[in-house]
Amino acid sequence: MNSQVMDHNSGTPIYNDDANSNDDVNANENAILAQQTNAHVETEDYDNVDPSVTQAILEKYDRESITRHITQGPVKYIIAAICILYSLFHLYITFNPMPSLLQRSVHVGVGFALIFLIFPASKKSSRKRVAWYDWIWFLLSLSGMTYLIYEYQDIVTSRGGMANSVDVILSIITVICVLEGSRRITGWILPILASIFLLYPFVSHLDFMPDRLLTRPYDMGDIFGQLFLKTEGLYSVAIGASVTFIFLFILFGAFLARSGMGQLFNDLALALAGDKKGGPAKVAVISSGFMGSINGSALSNVVSTGAFTIPLMKKVGYHKDFAGAVEASASVGGQILPPIMGASAFIMAETTGLPYSTIALAALLPAILYYLGVIAQVHFRAGRRDLKGMAKESLPQVKEVLKARGHMLLPIVFLIYLLIQNVPVGYAAAYTIGFTVVISMLRKETRMGFKDILGALEDGARQSLAVMAACAVVGIIIGVVSLTSFGTVMTSSIVTLGAGSLLLTLILTMLASMVLGMGLPSIPAYIITATMAAPALAGFDVPILAAHMFVFYFGVFANITPPVCLAAFAGAGISGGDPMKTGYLSLKLALAGFIVPFMFIYNPAMLMIDPTGLAVTAKEFPLPPVMDIVIAVVTSVVGVIGLSAALEGYFKGSMNSITRIILALGALLLIYPGLITGLIGGVIILGIALLNIKTSKTPVLPLNV
Repeated sequence: MNSQVMDHNSGTPIYNDDANSNDDVNANENAILAQQTNAHVETEDYDNVDPSVTQAILEKYDRESITRHITQGPVKYIIAAICILYSLFHLYITFNPMPSLLQRSVHVGVGFALIFLIFPASKKSSRKRVAWYDWIWFLLSLSGMTYLIYEYQDIVTSRGGMANSVDVILSIITVICVLEGSRRITGWILPILASIFLLYPFVSHLDFMPDRLLTRPYDMGDIFGQLFLKTEGLYSVAIGASVTFIFLFILFGAFLARSGMGQLFNDLALALAGDKKGGPAKVAVISSGFMGSINGSALSNVVSTGAFTIPLMKKVGYHKDFAGAVEASASVGGQILPPIMGASAFIMAETTGLPYSTIALAALLPAILYYLGVIAQVHFRAGRRDLKGMAKESLPQVKEVLKARGHMLLPIVFLIYLLIQNVPVGYAAAYTIGFTVVISMLRKETRMGFKDILGALEDGARQSLAVMAACAVVGIIIGVVSLTSFGTVMTSSIVTLGAGSLLLTLILTMLASMVLGMGLPSIPAYIITATMAAPALAGFDVPILAAHMFVFYFGVFANITPPVCLAAFAGAGISGGDPMKTGYLSLKLALAGFIVPFMFIYNPAMLMIDPTGLAVTAKEFPLPPVMDIVIAVVTSVVGVIGLSAALEGYFKGSMNSITRIILALGALLLIYPGLITGLIGGVIILGIALLNIKTSKTPVLPLNV
């Protein structure tokens, strides 16, 4: 069955594909069609994606999007009130902290109580009312929190954290609530993984266990006391980061959304890149990158921004598989883009003890290289197929966009300033939320009234629940690992398999991170690999910052790595493309993101640190010499552009397969740190670029296809 995308002005097809089409086979055809029409696309001139379709796509791939929609009655107001109070509680404890165990238990208890009111037990459950059994789950979720508040003084003083029978009962109830609640909001994989870990200490002393996994016997008090009464289980460092940092930045994102930040990013991206060659794809990369950094959800970003950008990309001539892949790779990359990095930077800061400012600065160049690789491939494909941009007269102007909404960039600038000034992260987030409300008053388009503020408080609470649930269930894994030293066993196993080779150990660590990331959200995937895999790199004198950044990257990019690449599947759902082809194209677009982590392991100057002479656990690093930074930037930028040209087979003109292979080799040599490899790679890239410019000719295209 054939399908065509027609130019709405001329009626001429600007893109034609069929069920057996292939990007490379149809490259010339698409270029001819695009040149024949030679028509710009206007922003008004595209097919809207039906909101019901985007919601269906979200619900198919993102369990978090399956929520109840209670539009009237007292339950609606009960949920809204709890959400608002939940947000206000987090703002309050920022300036008036409670003991860690108490504030974390409230964070978890109320959070899971909300989950049982908002998220149905299954897709078939009613979306218009709360089932009677969910009210029971609601009360059970609050029971553990209430008990800890009531018994706190006795637990930390007279009993010294030792569990009694009541503690064990309440712990079991809380663990069951965490597993069921996380199943509803994240899916089956994470609760099943946590349950397997939870089973381990019950059987770890039995004869059938391998020698490396044998431990002493543990009783119920040991296991559930670890999970419930200490900050090394359910209420671990992961929940600590969620309650202290992550919640506030999700709340900040909710306030930005209510003030129209999404519209600002879309309009600004259109104004900057919409009329350029292949403009819609560049718009997708820019807007999705900014949105992904703030909201931290690759799937929701793909669906929300992709509903606008993917039809535009298809209309100018990009293949539907490629259009979905561009949106997926750009959305996933937002989680590595400073300053917010989808809140993951704050988990890393809490886990490693490194200052947030150090992590954000370290992530800057790798993130730029990643997006440079995506944009370069988009640009070269547009050049290869002569794909036009949108009509400039139909696009917003930068001046007008900034005049209407540009002031909403000030909260982000304000946040960065506070963080640079070493203001505590929680304070910085809370101050910036208040600053956002004040700044929004400057223009009618962005002004937030009292209803908007309450709405943002409710939205922030709702959006935080998935991260909270993931962090809580990961706490079960952390508790078991710290109780049994299972993490040490895993670390030593990776080192043993690596056979003393840093490269082989990196590859094994990469595979472990990606396997976890394929089935888990990026934050729990990072926490687990940081606990068990990252320490393996310490034996090779890899700084803790580089090791944690390494596992974090591959946990993030698992979202676009086949066979389980949910962000790519969501992009394909919107574009109408093939999910697996979209996944492989996303992987190709993101290839720089898979190379960059190896680059900064071997060349830490890319992370803006100089670890020379410092312990691997160092928390502060001097900046490397300026020349080292310049060399790292120049060689890596040229290398990524060269690699992108090789992948697309185009620079100023088309390249044959042999030239592409040689160019890719030169790019990799330039990316790899070293004077000799850099010189050889530079000569190869320069030579091929000059030859390509000299020999490239504008093709003489036939009038008819």
